[in-house]
Amino acid sequence: MADESLLTSLFPGEVVTRALVRDVELPESDQGSGTMALITLDNGRDHTRPNTFGPAGLLALRDALDSVAARAERGEIVAVGVTGKPFIFAVGADLSGAPLVAARDEALAIGRLGHAVFRRLGELGVPSFAFVNGAVLGGGLELALHCTYRTISAGVTAVAFPECFLGLLPGWGGTYLLPHLIGPAQALKIIVENPLSQNRMLRGAQAFSLGIADAMFDPADFLAESLRWAARVLTGSAEVSRSVPEESWDAAAGAARMFADGKLHGAAPAPYRAIELVAEARGRTRDEGFAAEDEALADLLLSDELQAGLYAFDLTQKRARHAAGAPDASLARPVTKVGVVGAGLMAAQIALLFARRLEVPVVLTDLDQARLGADAAARLTALVTGSLTKDAFADADFVIEAVFEEMAVKQQVFAEVEAVVRPDCVLATNTSSLSVTEMAAGLAHPERVAGFHFFNPVAMMPLVEVVRGAATDDATVATALAVGSRAKKNCVLVKDAPAFVVNRLLTRFLGEIIAAVDEGTPFEVAEHAPDPLGLPMSPFFLLQLVGPAVALHVGETLAAAYPDRFMVSPKLRALVAAGKTAVYRPDFTVDESVAELLAGGDRPSTAGEVRERALEALAEEIRLMLDEGVVAGPEDIDLCMILGAGWPFHLGGITPYLDRAGISEKVTGTRFHL
Repeated sequence: MADESLLTSLFPGEVVTRALVRDVELPESDQGSGTMALITLDNGRDHTRPNTFGPAGLLALRDALDSVAARAERGEIVAVGVTGKPFIFAVGADLSGAPLVAARDEALAIGRLGHAVFRRLGELGVPSFAFVNGAVLGGGLELALHCTYRTISAGVTAVAFPECFLGLLPGWGGTYLLPHLIGPAQALKIIVENPLSQNRMLRGAQAFSLGIADAMFDPADFLAESLRWAARVLTGSAEVSRSVPEESWDAAAGAARMFADGKLHGAAPAPYRAIELVAEARGRTRDEGFAAEDEALADLLLSDELQAGLYAFDLTQKRARHAAGAPDASLARPVTKVGVVGAGLMAAQIALLFARRLEVPVVLTDLDQARLGADAAARLTALVTGSLTKDAFADADFVIEAVFEEMAVKQQVFAEVEAVVRPDCVLATNTSSLSVTEMAAGLAHPERVAGFHFFNPVAMMPLVEVVRGAATDDATVATALAVGSRAKKNCVLVKDAPAFVVNRLLTRFLGEIIAAVDEGTPFEVAEHAPDPLGLPMSPFFLLQLVGPAVALHVGETLAAAYPDRFMVSPKLRALVAAGKTAVYRPDFTVDESVAELLAGGDRPSTAGEVRERALEALAEEIRLMLDEGVVAGPEDIDLCMILGAGWPFHLGGITPYLDRAGISEKVTGTRFHL
């Protein structure tokens, strides 16, 4: 074991989770009961700062376990219990010091320390009980798995192994203990599939039904009921039966690899290493399984993917909550009624979101009564009212338009709305590419117009680009940001520039790939050129999701603004002219008529050349956007791409990857992060 003082020095800012021990007399029964040493994990902060384990926290738990083990040997206690502070059990390793781990032996020592401490819970000489009272993630879940028995509160909303989401794996027992408890297929869903599916969490009832917990109790009297249950287990009046499903470990590992390939194409090492550990756990002893986890953890702690993952995680947890460059929040005006212009799919989604999240009256208008009823009524009855005239906006505080992406149409809508609303009503546009400044230019009060660009589907995508036009004042921006926050969206403040951030970068990226097809690169080569990046979808799947007509419109907008860098693909024009809305059929085969439209050209490129071309274009465009002041910094570019385009954590968004790959310096002469 490495010097403990060296390990603790790697985490100078660790908020130490203490292991507070007290004796609890278990409820008596006919067979008697006894004293339990109950350990409460508590870092001294409220639930907004969950319990985590850095080296000092692990050593504190080790000291507590040394003490209770000695008491168990003397016969002073009959069991050991572990629970958490209110609402939190524990959420895993403290990763604040991970960037400071510079040597493999340090990383290996961290893995070994975690195993050495946690495994004591299964080797105390008396039964151990984990009473999972709140969120239990990562190392916290591993701690519980090391215990002999587990109870869980029905109120728990977060049970997960999120490590693969960040570029790590469960390295303190999880890849060995969980498959032996619930079977390899379900274990791999929790260890690999859930984190790669937008970091999906289980609830307490789901964890109980899977067999992760042996009993479940209501939150109100969770600890008391858990102690009563523990007493019954100890006296034999309650039996715990477990059965690991009979299934093929190889088949489970194969299915997990196929899933990871579909998401990542091999781009990030952690999920594949986790699958390997689970697959090999079947034939390993506990010591062998834990030693293999130590080696894997040591490798991954020093990986570029983890550093990128931690960077991205920090962005989404901190920077996303407070938009860079935001005016004083006190300038925001109250919003007690919202108007939405349009009754198409996007408008209906926006109206429903505002009704549910802001819990204020929402009025939805459209010129076509039949369309209003068909698109919106069934889903929005009792939440949103409909109106055929904009007079219904007279007392609204915030009106957003989501009509056709044509400047003249949007200008007309704003003119009509301005004529009926109060002087302090904020006017917002959901435009994806048009100029907010131009849209507001003919109004009496252009200062109250802001962009408020949602991403589709509105309910799921967490980003809103809040766009400040040339005349937009601070009160309008502050109000828009406040509305976004109340709608539980992450807002990035963006300067009014064509296509803003996400669509501008995706259009440049996609444009270079389509240009390669225009030149003669086979569709299949161009489509799979970005696979090594592990992006959430391939270029032409993205084109299909956006819609060729929408992509063409955004491309035309950007080509008009920046003709030296953006071109309008003749093959994309041909797709739209032919009325093609999809590239792939429902069975994921390519539509032959689309393939014909994409064929032709005499200057094919290799996949590597296409990928390099697209990435170099991104580096150029990002540098120009930063020079233009479109956002406050490269962090906001990454935040937009992660939250608005689903770019993976293992890239860190995009700018850290471009730096690591040397593309930033090659194209722009400098790195984005110095």
